[in-house]
Amino acid sequence: MTSASSTLKTQMSRESLLGGALFIFFVLGLPLGLAGAPQAFNDGDVSWHVATGEWILRHQAVPATDPFSFTAGGQPWVAMEWSADVIYALAFNLAGYAGLATVVAAGLMALHAILFLHLRRTIGPLALAAVFIGLDLVLGPFILARPHVLVWPIVAGWTVMLLRAAENQRAPPLWGALIMLAWTNLHGSFPLAIPIGAAIAFDALVAAKWKTLPQWAAFGLASLLAMLMNWNGFEGLLHPFRVVGMGTLPLIQEWQASNPSWTPQFYAALLLGLGAMLWTGVCVPAGRLVLLLLLLAMAFTQIRHQGAFVIVAAAVIPPLFGTKSTTRGGFAMLGLAAIPFLALRAALPITPVENAANPRHLIAAVPAELRSQPVFNGYTFGGPLILAGIKPYIDGRADMYGDAFVTNYDQITQGDAARFNRAVARYGIRWTMLPPSNQPLIRALDASPRWRRIYADRIGIIHVRRD
Repeated sequence: MTSASSTLKTQMSRESLLGGALFIFFVLGLPLGLAGAPQAFNDGDVSWHVATGEWILRHQAVPATDPFSFTAGGQPWVAMEWSADVIYALAFNLAGYAGLATVVAAGLMALHAILFLHLRRTIGPLALAAVFIGLDLVLGPFILARPHVLVWPIVAGWTVMLLRAAENQRAPPLWGALIMLAWTNLHGSFPLAIPIGAAIAFDALVAAKWKTLPQWAAFGLASLLAMLMNWNGFEGLLHPFRVVGMGTLPLIQEWQASNPSWTPQFYAALLLGLGAMLWTGVCVPAGRLVLLLLLLAMAFTQIRHQGAFVIVAAAVIPPLFGTKSTTRGGFAMLGLAAIPFLALRAALPITPVENAANPRHLIAAVPAELRSQPVFNGYTFGGPLILAGIKPYIDGRADMYGDAFVTNYDQITQGDAARFNRAVARYGIRWTMLPPSNQPLIRALDASPRWRRIYADRIGIIHVRRD
């Protein structure tokens, strides 16, 4: 008996040490590395999000109209991600791009910690490692210093809270509805909380023979009320649906249909996960099955939804395999170790790679007298121009500019000279800053006696109007 007890203690001690090592690697170390990768800044939207946060801090208000462009200046704008913008602006003002990387690292650490503490109760170390490897492979292309990274832990926390409540045959605590207060002011993906909540609540109610319906209904009502506490009011609630209905979304890569050539890791992880489920004969409750199929359909329809799918799937599916881990210990206390990790990340300077999302030399080459003049710019250049204090023709806020404007812009970049000349006359455009990919328009400008090239590098070309 004593020998058996000693063996069990030794096994638990080994699993606890292994679990601790996995926590340090997957929850602390890996997020730190991913957040510091150059890719985290390879998006022009990073710059205008920081600029928006700085505007909010400077004016102590959330903008209701566009303060940045000369083509839509004063036009209504729903700043859906205002609180995330403030967080990024504060970090940028404190530590530059290293500060942005620190915020991304914190978001990833929170996501990993929530899933780790949720999954360690039901699956062993090897399965846990496999889940996190698959998770990070899928999330990798979307790890950017943008608001959606701050919402990932909220998606995970919301899902896990509901699952734990269902497991304990009760409704979530009413204070849990406050998660929606953060979500609705951080990112426009907050409507996803509804199908996630409905699916898990359905499974819980079926298991409890509908005895907990009043409690779940009360929680659902509290969550909807919290969702209504959107800084942008009713318009903020409608805006995500209006964005999804835009006809020009396919022009933006993250809104395009999934393609194995763009995100092969998503398809690989999906096939491996499905294979494991079929091999073990896992049975997914009806509500959760419908939820996963819905999110998978969204992920196939638009690349950007792959992240939400894999996070929810990572929370929902592994516990269904039914393996029990004997791991014990207060891993939550190890979360304190995140503080020195994040401090180290903030202390190490980062200079983003020179590219279309960070065209430092290109912007530096713009003569001072042109910076206040209207420019026709490449789409990705819009955010960096805003951060540099230059009003762009267009930037990543396609929802604000609208379908007609974006379609017209796309036709111009493809070389429609008549449309370009009308834009020049309407807005008084004095110069252009275009990426090499806009070759039809660049060739037309090079050949035109009205324009002259004044600067070019591998990132972009600047032309100035002669008259």
